[in-house]
Amino acid sequence: MSEASIKSEAFKGLRLTNTLTRTKEDFVPIDPQNVRMYVCGPTVYDFAHIGNARPAIVFDVLFRLLRHAYGASHVTYVRNLTDLDDKINARALRDFPDLPLNEAIRRVTEKTANQYQADVKALGCLEPTVEPRATEFVQPRADGRADMITLILSLIERGHAYEAEGEVLFDTGSMADYGQLSKRNLDEQQAGARVEVEAHKKNAGDFVLWKASSPEEPGWESPWGRGRPGWHIECSAMASAYLGEVFDIHGGGLDLIFPHHENEIAQSRCAHGTEVMANYWMHNGFLQVEGQKMSKSLGNFYSIHELLETETFGGRKWPGEVLRLAMLMTHYREPIDFSVRKLEEAENTLRKWKRAADSAGRAEGQVPEALVAALSDDLATATAFHGLSQLAGDAGGNVEAAASLKAALLFLGFTLEAAEVDETEVAATIARRLELINAKNWAEADRIRDELLAQGVQLKDGKDPVTGERVTTWEVKR
Repeated sequence: MSEASIKSEAFKGLRLTNTLTRTKEDFVPIDPQNVRMYVCGPTVYDFAHIGNARPAIVFDVLFRLLRHAYGASHVTYVRNLTDLDDKINARALRDFPDLPLNEAIRRVTEKTANQYQADVKALGCLEPTVEPRATEFVQPRADGRADMITLILSLIERGHAYEAEGEVLFDTGSMADYGQLSKRNLDEQQAGARVEVEAHKKNAGDFVLWKASSPEEPGWESPWGRGRPGWHIECSAMASAYLGEVFDIHGGGLDLIFPHHENEIAQSRCAHGTEVMANYWMHNGFLQVEGQKMSKSLGNFYSIHELLETETFGGRKWPGEVLRLAMLMTHYREPIDFSVRKLEEAENTLRKWKRAADSAGRAEGQVPEALVAALSDDLATATAFHGLSQLAGDAGGNVEAAASLKAALLFLGFTLEAAEVDETEVAATIARRLELINAKNWAEADRIRDELLAQGVQLKDGKDPVTGERVTTWEVKR
């Protein structure tokens, strides 16, 4: 029996909420020897924002769980980079007019793509198995993998797409069950249309597969003249190129359900003649910042890089693994309010876990079965983290518990180095607490004491033998 078969036999009970059916279902891979997952990555026009961090972290945890279940060599995870965008194309043509378009785009997006990869690494994410760029899949490829133009040709041949006024459009009316993912039918879309159907479209919901480029616009040669692909066809091509016509899991943010993922399904199913594109569709919830929708106009739009490297949020930089834990403290399907308080809570919790794990010394433990069981229930991270806190509480004098905690932290993508204490910061916090005590604000003073204790810093109050004034000393409690 193969490694994947042995592991999958021992691994029963993984259940995932499938957006397609709106139910939690048992996960049964098409092929346990090759479990396949695709997740939509960022458009690398600019640095990735914190909203982009959430799917990267959520599906990294699922990737780790699948690798644990089926063996690392039996899981293929594809996360794309969208470098096909009209803004990117225009900048490429402007800045590098003498280079071939793909090369010019690569120059434009090199910095932002590299920064994204550095950011998600700092967030504790493993590299995906494959990270394709959209520009590499526009035209037919030498290796024969799927490409956008060939998919569009197939859709035309099968009667699911048509040419009109320099565009190629998907004919939503040709697909009887279009709208299964978002639960929108064509009648609802037509009735709810805010504008009249464009004259060249057969149906209001028809969407662009290929659009013409004017002489001053970037473009690729195609059977329909020089032009560029629509947004949705990109992921259909890249997913098919590496995962086949039907694969196991497709993930992304809730905002992508319609139109992006709905249209991916339509293109892929109709081009390949299959009943599904992916068997399980998973979507993480929305993110807001300090109770408000993230927006540049509100001044609360933050890139991952800013949070890691500058003091723009809460007046300080935030370690990547603190951002990671803060994201995971809310269940992936629920909306998350990203706040300074949440980051502080995550930092204190992580510091407590690390100090407890540090007491294991060189002892090695196994990933706790309770952790795997919790994550196997649709990534129930709150349950998983409750178990870690119990292990941390048991770790004092219990090497086995500390070693299990250490293994759990590694499994979840955290490092094991115990956080160092910032003596200057502790001194400032103690001074602030003394001010609160002098103002008789006992509740807030106690909160600060407890917060420091959670960080491994124990306070001891006393009196100066000469002046009789209150003094506070501290020590690190491992």
